[in-house]
Parts: sequence; structure tokens; C-alpha cells
Amino acid sequence: MSEPMQSEHAVKVLESLASPVRLAAWRQLVRAGLDGMVAGELATALAVAPNTLSFHLKAMLGAQLLSVEPEGRFLRYRANIPLMLGLIAYLTEECCAGHPEACQTLRADSLCSPAVLPDNSCCNKE
Repeated sequence: MSEPMQSEHAVKVLESLASPVRLAAWRQLVRAGLDGMVAGELATALAVAPNTLSFHLKAMLGAQLLSVEPEGRFLRYRANIPLMLGLIAYLTEECCAGHPEACQTLRADSLCSPAVLPDNSCCNKE
């Protein structure tokens, strides 16, 4: 199991998504799943110039939000889903400051799948 996320890394990940192009690229790569996408396919899907996309992908790689693998002349990018789940856990690990009844209501109202939310032990801290 990987180490818990540190605040500096969380900030870097959030900064790397703070662009409409980067957020769209992230969402597109999430949809692509484990297959990921070749950079040219991603640029076409997003209607973004390849050199512009390259700039944004570099920032996302720097935050470890993506992985890249050479594939002949092409580069295949994949979303680092475990990192994003770690970020979600980091952001929500102290939900409701020890009031599990409030946390349960918030969890029920969330659009997130319970599988991606931290376990209920976050709410039982004293």
C-alpha cells in the first residue's frame, strides 16, 4: 500500500488540474481506463493543438497525475487513478471531526461511490 498523501503533493496535484484543458484531459483519460490514450488521439478528442496539449500533459506528469509509456513513435498516457483516490482520501480523511452521524448524512448525499470515499473510521476519531 502506498503512503498517505502529503499536503505539498496534494497542492501540486490540485494545481495541475487548475486548467480547463488539463481537467478535460484528465476526464478523458479516466474514461479511457487502463488502455489510456495516445497523445494524438487525446488531442483530437479534446480539439486541442498537439503542442498545446503537450504543455499541459507535462504539468500533469510533474504532479504524477499521469503515467506515460512510449509506444513506437507515440506516447500513451494513462490517468493515475490510485493517486486521485489518495487525494480524495486526503481531502476527506477528517470529515465531520468525530461526529459520525453528520458524516453519514454527507456520505449519503455525495455523488461519489462509497467505494471511493474513505472508510467510516475517519469519523470515529476522538
